[in-house]
Amino acid sequence: MTKKKASWLVTAMAASMILFGLWFSGTQAATFLKGYTLYKADSVSAEDFAPKLQTTDATIYLPEKEETVEEITEVVEDENIEESPEAATTQTAANYPSNPKIGDLMGELVIPKLGASLPIIHGTDEDELEKGVGHYASSVLPGQSDNSVLSGHRDTVFRELGKVGKGDEFIVHTADGTFTYRVRQVRIVDEDDRTVIVPKPKATLTVSTCYPFDFAGYAPDRYILIADLVSSS
Repeated sequence: MTKKKASWLVTAMAASMILFGLWFSGTQAATFLKGYTLYKADSVSAEDFAPKLQTTDATIYLPEKEETVEEITEVVEDENIEESPEAATTQTAANYPSNPKIGDLMGELVIPKLGASLPIIHGTDEDELEKGVGHYASSVLPGQSDNSVLSGHRDTVFRELGKVGKGDEFIVHTADGTFTYRVRQVRIVDEDDRTVIVPKPKATLTVSTCYPFDFAGYAPDRYILIADLVSSS
């Protein structure tokens, strides 16, 4: 190889690396890589993002059926379905010591099916979603009566959420207690569907992420899991 060809090859490689860097930083690839390295079963917890949850009077340290939903075979469009017996009798009066501010670490979401625990950040803007699972600020706090809504990116914290389906549980640890929810409904809706955030007569947890999970680019739909509160402590 002549010196001229070698010099041209080095220049071409340098230019390619610069172009790749510009593309990488301008797309969601960086977000995906960050989530891929952070999200591993049994290895992600709220302590990875913030070591402790502050309350008004003390510092609380967050605690530490095989069915795979690879394809959604049942998409429920009717909200008027029977609730679980536990949900019908469970009452809650969660009384948080203070209301969280946008960006606050407000708890931890444990997903037993995935063996994962994830920090819950108050707010659903990009700044919050980069740190963990976002809590929709206009919805009630976990454990309170009505609809508490959580959202996360499908390529970071919720990249395995498609494995969670009816009958599986979510456990939410907060400053006010521990709340266990059981999934009773799986829905796939358009991104503009506002029924996801409507009020509920009982304590409900709605978990949302983009769908399809393997879609290249911006995903047009949402994967929704609706869970009823079955126990609190």
